[in-house]
Amino acid sequence: MKVNRKIIQIDEDLCDGCGQCIVDCAEAALQIVDGKAKLVADKYCDGLGACLGACPTGALKLIERVADDFDEEAVEELLKANKETSSAPPISPPKGGCPSAQLQNFQPVPPCQAANKPQADLSGGPTASALGHWPIQIRLVPPSAPFLKDADLLIAADCSTVAAANFHSDFLKNRVIMMGCPKFDDADSYVAKFKDIFETVTLKSITILIMEVPCCQSMKAIVQTALNQSGKKIDAEVVTLSARGEVIQKASLV
Repeated sequence: MKVNRKIIQIDEDLCDGCGQCIVDCAEAALQIVDGKAKLVADKYCDGLGACLGACPTGALKLIERVADDFDEEAVEELLKANKETSSAPPISPPKGGCPSAQLQNFQPVPPCQAANKPQADLSGGPTASALGHWPIQIRLVPPSAPFLKDADLLIAADCSTVAAANFHSDFLKNRVIMMGCPKFDDADSYVAKFKDIFETVTLKSITILIMEVPCCQSMKAIVQTALNQSGKKIDAEVVTLSARGEVIQKASLV
């Protein structure tokens, strides 16, 4: 049925095909086609504009026009179809698209295969990656990401991942990571993203990994504000590193 309602509109001249809007659309109403974001069909767009804040070029806006009414059942069928195909090997993004928009959940390595992988040693030799999913940037991880469900979440300030000598074994192993910079990125958007995640999925725990420098401290306030706004109570620990990567403090988030 055609109705007059709010719906997303994409300015192709402004769209650079980065794909950031894709991960923020919980209905999967947007796709990258020929290097540009496209609305798959009117019926998949709920008109709430959750994708607007993700666009770095301002190519998206809400307008009112005559369109097919939002069809929740059609969205569920689309999401189900997407989920069924998500186990296929990832393909290269269209020209102009961004690989960071593609959700990936890395499967555990079988024991025999793991035994043949290089392992960490005290001599500083190579070590296997503990990363279990993609993307990892706070701005790019959607609240509906399957790897967030029942996860131990690691929220890491960008610099901490470089400072900690054994980051993968000491902090990343068996955790889902979201990383960003509380100084240079938009704090309000971080609060909104974490609030949506806390309301959408059940987390086992939260670890906040930050540096001792003052600009890093705001990550604690960001997570605390998001928890307060969501009304959720989740065990959260703050781990602070020195500039040389040593753990200098562990404390509960209060």
